[in-house]
Amino acid sequence: MIWGRLPARDDTPVLTVDPGTEVTIDTISHEGILEDQGRNPEAFFAAHGVEHVLTDAAALAGSDTPRTFGVDGPHVVTGPIDIRGARAGDVLAITVVDTLPRVPYGIISNRHGRGALPGEYPHHGELLSVFAHLDPLDPTRATMAYGPDDTRTVNFPIAPFLGIMGVATDTDQRAHSVPPGPHGGNIDINLLTTGATLYLPVQVPGALAYVGDPHFAQGDGEVALTALEASLRATVRFDVIAREDALTTFGNLVGPLAETRNFLIPTGMDEDLDIATQNCVRAAIALLQTRYGMDPSYAYAYLSAATDFDISQVVDLVKGVHARIRKADFT
Repeated sequence: MIWGRLPARDDTPVLTVDPGTEVTIDTISHEGILEDQGRNPEAFFAAHGVEHVLTDAAALAGSDTPRTFGVDGPHVVTGPIDIRGARAGDVLAITVVDTLPRVPYGIISNRHGRGALPGEYPHHGELLSVFAHLDPLDPTRATMAYGPDDTRTVNFPIAPFLGIMGVATDTDQRAHSVPPGPHGGNIDINLLTTGATLYLPVQVPGALAYVGDPHFAQGDGEVALTALEASLRATVRFDVIAREDALTTFGNLVGPLAETRNFLIPTGMDEDLDIATQNCVRAAIALLQTRYGMDPSYAYAYLSAATDFDISQVVDLVKGVHARIRKADFT
């Protein structure tokens, strides 16, 4: 595990697999183990009535794993994994085969100076961490209170996914875990649930893939800073698409592209949300040109009439926008 940073080209892989291999990874949520939460998950979660916490989470919190609070990111990143034969310029496909909750609870946090309303929330102190738990009668839903002393609860559906999936950067230094980019990383696209695939342009030999930042649920925007953060056991499959084949399928892919059963999901990113949206529109037009042979002006018109452009997140320094292009429109 790397805590708060992402693998770079010189990192040694913890596992080497052939393309087409499925790998099961126990991920750890950072919420409940951070310094501003006491870096003691047993004590932190005991205050919410939890008797048992994950042993690996407790071990990490109590370890001397390199990380500087306030400088490095919060995310626990597992990897890197070498995919044999992957070359720079190829495309790595990461397909989510399965996601299973490792615990029946999670945390939603808002920190001072962060989130969509950094000058307004939290109302008191530097940190608000809201506890939520899976509904024991329906584990496909989660429950949280209306307020700190309120016995009423709100009940909402979960849709587990990995907020971080990526490839190593072609750099000497490890990238910060918070801002996403062409390497993927902390893209926080909530459509990447079981069955979805994320396509990433490979930067270094072997791709050196990694995952992290597990969620039980997230609304588009992730406005408070985190969503429902909770540890998952994730099974993913790694496939390699040769550059030559990728060019005919996706065009010149310069950043993350996702796909589900129903949607093609091009992305756009920038510190400025307007520019992130423009980048996403350009990526969508280019994809429709390559995939379906559409005239770019007609693709632009189609997107305006038929495609939703959603805000992935606005809280990770680099903001994200993703489009949902219905594949059924082109069959």
